[in-house]
Amino acid sequence: MNKSVLIPVRLLLLSLVLSSAMEIANAQQYTIKGTLRNGVNDEFISGAVITLRETAFSDISNTVGAFTIEKVFEGKFVMNIQINGFQSYKSQITVNENVNLGIITLFPYGYEDGSGEALQKTIRATNVAELFSKRPNFIGGNSVFGIPPDPKRLIGNFYLDTKWNKASILLYKDDEIIEGYFVRYNINSNNFELMAEDSDEASAIPGLRVRNIVWVDSKHMVPRYFVNGMDLRDEGSPIAGFFEVLVDGKMPLVRRTVATIKESNYNTALMVGNRNDEIIKRFVYYYIQDNNLFEIPNKKKKFFQIFGNKSEEMEAFTIENNMSLREPSNWFNLFTHFNSNFEGFEPLIPDLIDN
Repeated sequence: MNKSVLIPVRLLLLSLVLSSAMEIANAQQYTIKGTLRNGVNDEFISGAVITLRETAFSDISNTVGAFTIEKVFEGKFVMNIQINGFQSYKSQITVNENVNLGIITLFPYGYEDGSGEALQKTIRATNVAELFSKRPNFIGGNSVFGIPPDPKRLIGNFYLDTKWNKASILLYKDDEIIEGYFVRYNINSNNFELMAEDSDEASAIPGLRVRNIVWVDSKHMVPRYFVNGMDLRDEGSPIAGFFEVLVDGKMPLVRRTVATIKESNYNTALMVGNRNDEIIKRFVYYYIQDNNLFEIPNKKKKFFQIFGNKSEEMEAFTIENNMSLREPSNWFNLFTHFNSNFEGFEPLIPDLIDN
């Protein structure tokens, strides 16, 4: 190739490089900001390193816990927060405008709350309000992203909730918090399925890795809290699977969703009965004392005995409000009333969710 041809080619390449640089320079840029706070003493956390994974965008929180990441281009990022002595934090962030994350609460690594509540303060302190900001927009059902449909002779599913719900997850490892994903829980496999917003791919996290989780129910639009049975004891032994915390406090009320298969009882000769096997889900309710699980008694006398020296008061409250002890919704109200007598009580949900 002669020199007269090389010169125009070089000019063209230079033009393309300059054009690309100008496009980058003129691209819309945004700011991400937030404030870090210590969940134990409410002090601001300074010196934490905040990064957007696989990018050069980062900042360090100042003396009042504030951080600002500037000149961020539009896109999806995973934000990491790291500081020695505190739980790590990971959140998926979509940037198409300036993002104010508000106050992010971190707890010292290995922090344990001695109040007797079922939920660690770490999970109760996550930005639940942020979970309400967006709702899933997924189409389909159990067949999304390659999950096979139900077998022909098995009716039902093993999901605690077939809908995808935006969640905040607390892992055992390093007390790491993961936010910004939609999840659903498979009771049978004890796995959480995670999907990023606007994605058609999902990954799974074994339940054994998850300490507890809060998600916003996409139907009722209220937060729901779940704790790992590995941290509880039933006759001295831990339990695989998750319990939903309905009432927290001095004596928490929790429930577990149990899924069993009801086999077909079809009689070919008589042509009667159910042709298919069916997955049946039911609730089992428990109360917690010193991390020990006890199933709710089905007899009136034993029921009130669980409240100790407040048993007579609780029985009077039941009679006064004409409550039937056969209704789980009344258990919810009774445990709410009992725990409200102790300092620091905060209701988790306004009413009992039946599904």
